[in-house]
Amino acid sequence: MTLKVIGAGFGRTGTLSLKLALEELGFGPCYHMAETSNHPAHDAAWLALARGETTDWQAVLAGYQATVDWPGAYFWKTLATANPEAKIILTVRDADRWYESASKTIIARMQDFRDAVRRGEDASLSDERRAHKRMVDTIIVDKTFGGNLARDHAITVFNAHNEDVRRATPRERLLVYEPGEGWDRLCGFLDVAVPRTPYPNVNSTADFNNRFPDNP
Repeated sequence: MTLKVIGAGFGRTGTLSLKLALEELGFGPCYHMAETSNHPAHDAAWLALARGETTDWQAVLAGYQATVDWPGAYFWKTLATANPEAKIILTVRDADRWYESASKTIIARMQDFRDAVRRGEDASLSDERRAHKRMVDTIIVDKTFGGNLARDHAITVFNAHNEDVRRATPRERLLVYEPGEGWDRLCGFLDVAVPRTPYPNVNSTADFNNRFPDNP
């Protein structure tokens, strides 16, 4: 199955809501970082892709029509080239608000894991959790942010990534989409009918931390 929609936006830009929206519109299943919870073996596959040990992204995305969020967003150019008919959706938000949200959720957990590794405390994690966290650490912290999660640097990377997607993608193939816009622009871009149900609104900061209360 070829991909029909590729999400290029960073996590904490409404990607889980977009996943649910795309699935409601018939572009499911849609891959999101949350999928690794159901498919622990995927962590090793994504890590191998990030390290250049394989180029076989089809093995991990087989059966999916769409992908949003990390880890897919890191490989968006590769996926876009391999699926030339796929539409690209760049989810964005104000950079300061993005960092405020990320710093209280994903960045906090990634930093906690790095600190645990330095202290030798990651050995207490199960093999599956350690593999997942190392995949996230490699793809997001190292490959995306160059190992630096400080506010100014992270915002610079966030803005540069969004500009790169805008610059590299033909206008007719790209939708730049902000959380809260609802169905109309998304459905128009994908050429599908607008549902009668409300657009999904999930994974607030509180939702995220309620789902993942433990650290690292």
